[in-house]
Amino acid sequence: MLEFYFSYCGVLKRLRSGALGGEMDRLAEHFFTLGYKRASAKIYLSRIARFSQFAATRCGRMPIHQDVVDSYLCTFTTDSPRIGAASALGHARRVAPERFIASPPKVDDDPDTPLLTSFSDYLRKVRGLEPRTREGVLLGGRRFLDWFRHHHPGQDLEALTAEHVLAAVEHRLSLSATTGTRTAATSHIRTFLQFLCWAGHHDQDLDRVVPRTPHWRLAHLPPRLAWDDVRRAIDAIGATTPVDIRDRAVLLLLATTGIRNGELRAIQLQDIDWRAGEVSVRRTKGKRDRVAPLLEETGAALADYVLRARPKVDSPYLFLSFTPPVAPFKCASPVSRIVRKRLRHGGVELGRVAGAHLLRHSLATQLVKQRRPINEVADLLGHRSINTTALYVKVATSQLAEVALPFPGGVA
Repeated sequence: MLEFYFSYCGVLKRLRSGALGGEMDRLAEHFFTLGYKRASAKIYLSRIARFSQFAATRCGRMPIHQDVVDSYLCTFTTDSPRIGAASALGHARRVAPERFIASPPKVDDDPDTPLLTSFSDYLRKVRGLEPRTREGVLLGGRRFLDWFRHHHPGQDLEALTAEHVLAAVEHRLSLSATTGTRTAATSHIRTFLQFLCWAGHHDQDLDRVVPRTPHWRLAHLPPRLAWDDVRRAIDAIGATTPVDIRDRAVLLLLATTGIRNGELRAIQLQDIDWRAGEVSVRRTKGKRDRVAPLLEETGAALADYVLRARPKVDSPYLFLSFTPPVAPFKCASPVSRIVRKRLRHGGVELGRVAGAHLLRHSLATQLVKQRRPINEVADLLGHRSINTTALYVKVATSQLAEVALPFPGGVA
């Protein structure tokens, strides 16, 4: 497989020598399978070959110890080549783990690690929280513990009192700038205290001491764009490159179905019913699968992407990254970047919030302005409660004016 990237016999001989010489063809196939560009794969293979020669002088054909890896990385005097070498060696470890001796796990000096691990299991198994939500609550519990250890060193959690809880809450709220963060902070502390009582770490249910911060969830207007702006941004996307074709399909799907970022990333090829013009939306926030209709324009954009632009890799997911390694989007950031980039390219002025949810809010607002029944909007967005959808009714100012009572004094 190395011959695909290198043609000179001397280069091939050098690459196949050294501590990892026997694995270089496997590594070349690894980069080819992941869709790396030819130039990028050659750079990675060259970096691994240089390490292979270095390791051969230290351990020959024996398994490579972590000390050898650390010694090699220390030979670089600047960060950029060191990071590149570490990245290349990461590929080598994944392809040929048997050639490396795993370093012993580091001993965690944090005495609260077992407690926080138990708290994480409680959030997952008892409370049934999703990973992203679990991370936030776990961070809240860690911050509470850090405060307690700092202000009351040496004391066990059994000595925790209501006064301690109120002081910790006051400290946390002083660091919170918005209503939402204050509400989240008190909620996380409350959940952690419930866990302490449930797990037997404290004999009192101190979560009742935590005050509830006022938060009126329908008090604000959702960030949204005028529908003409959304339409202009979509029309500004070309259809000449695979990236353009993919991004147009992404924006059309988000803008016409209102699906969330995570729901879009979870869509698989088999979820699209081309004949019925529907897409099955799975792994939703409300843990209820639903079916969203595909407009003709959206269906055509998806078909164009699948037939002309989607990388030819063995992946069941619909949308893939074009940056090697070619793979599904693992997190929300790439999709948000696509939305921001295309909206800016379309001349849309963006505020602080500009991602997939901005298009979701814009669609809901547009449907309400078109006088679509609120229950239909709720079904399309996948809201469990119609009260959640009622937030968008507030933006229909013209419709609210029609139902307003006339001024008692008449027209002034």
